[in-house]
Amino acid sequence: MDIVKTNSGWDRNQMAQKVALDIPDGSYVNLGIGLPELVAAYVPEGREVIYHTENGLLGMGSAPETGFEDPELINAGKKAVTAIQGACFFHHADSFAMIRGGHIDICVLGAMQVSEEGDLANWSTGEPHSIPAVGGAMDLVSGVKTIFIITQHVTKDGEPKIVGKCTYPLTGKKVVDRIYTDLAIIDVTDAGLFVKELAPGITFEYVQKNTGVSLNRYF
Repeated sequence: MDIVKTNSGWDRNQMAQKVALDIPDGSYVNLGIGLPELVAAYVPEGREVIYHTENGLLGMGSAPETGFEDPELINAGKKAVTAIQGACFFHHADSFAMIRGGHIDICVLGAMQVSEEGDLANWSTGEPHSIPAVGGAMDLVSGVKTIFIITQHVTKDGEPKIVGKCTYPLTGKKVVDRIYTDLAIIDVTDAGLFVKELAPGITFEYVQKNTGVSLNRYF
């Protein structure tokens, strides 16, 4: 599927395709719940990506057709999935041993906040009545080789999600490698945040205006 150009940034599917294009052939990949799940639909034809889910499956396939769901075959988000030929099932503890042992190449996660140093907050706002839901995220950001974040650039209230310092409880410190938003693709480096690509119709100045920290650019 080709990305359709717009004049207002990328939509959710276009963002997901941008992530998919950056996943190398033969990678072992874990996708977070929600927006990251869309990435699986946009892997280029001829490129093999093996999906891992922390509840015990390596070789996760696409969602089944309606009426053919298996209630015992689900992903970590409790959504029905299929298994590709050669897939394997294993204990939950073995699944986390794969994560913690550095055997997963890439993880794609959502975010509430990302700091300029690559700190990630994606599980709680820290509000007194919020429900903690860290899931496997802390293990994933600690054990997976490369962490991609896919998220809207600002909150529903227009507040930047990319900030100087996270104010929400952290999932991990200095763990994010690249951020994909509806406005831009941004690399997290030791020298700061660098804009790698702008969405169509979006200027660097507009991205900077909607970011809570100074940005650099490669171009």
